[in-house]
Amino acid sequence: MTEAEYSALKKVADQELDKAYIPYSHFAVGAALLSADDRIFPGCNIENAAFGSTMCAERTAIFSAVAAGCHQFKALVISGRTESAIAPCGACRQVMVEWFDKKMPIYLTNTSGKVVKTDLDHLLPASFEDLK
Repeated sequence: MTEAEYSALKKVADQELDKAYIPYSHFAVGAALLSADDRIFPGCNIENAAFGSTMCAERTAIFSAVAAGCHQFKALVISGRTESAIAPCGACRQVMVEWFDKKMPIYLTNTSGKVVKTDLDHLLPASFEDLK
């Protein structure tokens, strides 16, 4: 992924923080997913009083892309207003395994400039897919 692609994704992920619907946790998360055909799909977390109905930013971006017909992806950026770079929850990691190449770059970031580049081999080394 190029620096320009990363910068564009990071900008979108940071903008999504302001769109998050977080009346319960007050913990905003933004995401931006780059498809193989260079479309950017934004995502923010959307909470619900029935906590199981809450949707994370990462899954919002992935499901929006899939609903638009995209099934191949180049990179994901996740951002938060956190002290450290933000990391995806377990449910998001398992959904990522369904759609992402295990070596696709995933950037865990925050609004203070911290960046951790990783992939699914490191985030979820023993996924359901690996156990088939």
